[in-house]
Amino acid sequence: MWLYLVALVVLYYLRRWYRERQVVSHLQDKYVFITGCDSGFGNLLARQLDMRGLRVLAACLTEEGAKQLSDRTSDRLETVTLDVTKTESIAAATQWVKERVGERGLWGLVNNAGIALPSAPSEWLTKQDFVNVLEVNMFGVIEVTLSLMSLVRKARGRVVNVASVLGRLSISGGAYSISKFGVEAFSDSLRRELSYFGVKVAIIEPGFFRTNICPFERFSQNLKNQWNQASSEVKEIYGEKYLESFMKTIRSLENRCSENLSWVTDCMEHALTACYPRTRYSAGWDAKFFYLPMSYMPTFLVDAVISWTSPKPAKAL
Repeated sequence: MWLYLVALVVLYYLRRWYRERQVVSHLQDKYVFITGCDSGFGNLLARQLDMRGLRVLAACLTEEGAKQLSDRTSDRLETVTLDVTKTESIAAATQWVKERVGERGLWGLVNNAGIALPSAPSEWLTKQDFVNVLEVNMFGVIEVTLSLMSLVRKARGRVVNVASVLGRLSISGGAYSISKFGVEAFSDSLRRELSYFGVKVAIIEPGFFRTNICPFERFSQNLKNQWNQASSEVKEIYGEKYLESFMKTIRSLENRCSENLSWVTDCMEHALTACYPRTRYSAGWDAKFFYLPMSYMPTFLVDAVISWTSPKPAKAL
């Protein structure tokens, strides 16, 4: 009996391995639009796809970021400046994309742009702090997708949304996890709606990687700013030792961040170029063997683990 079960499992993974190795044809004729290409995952993916021969349309927040990327890539790659929080910027970028793809449509849309700050215990934050993150990480993803959806549908292409393991498991305050939970939900509904038109939607769920989205220096300064703006009551309840412990925890987490960004961009590339892409991609050993398994555990157990590893307020019960 066990032998048959093992054989079925082996056959399943062999079949999946074979299917996932099949690549779509005529990649050199396909256009891919990527947001957040100034640095990090977006920058590396743009260069990676350019080397594969795809026609990359890279959106950068700054002119400097666009120039640096252009200097490191072929003439096929084109850049545009884009602020995903501004409707007029998205509209201009959409028109720019339409002029380039023409009747072929847009094969790939990669919603990669994101921010992590401000981040702190929720009681230290304001509503606007939450809004600032949501505007980029969630509403930006939604508006860019809606603006370019007709072009993706025309090409029967792909939408790749960058979420996070923190879109499965929230471990701290602030809007980052909220925004990534929202990206997960938006992607799931989008995948079902667009399946009728041959469009595939994939979600990338990276673990912790060392990128410019939240270096320790910026995070610690942000945390100090939020602490300074907190009320005297909040400061008394949490205490300065909490702030110190919190920063030590973040420093320890950063030291464990992976520097191999290609683990993430390889997942993105597969989602764009494979005949049979996955629905979800987890990138990083911490994602595969810690955060995602934890997201399936009973809530009381997850709460206990996170509480045990988190700093404690001065006046905790």
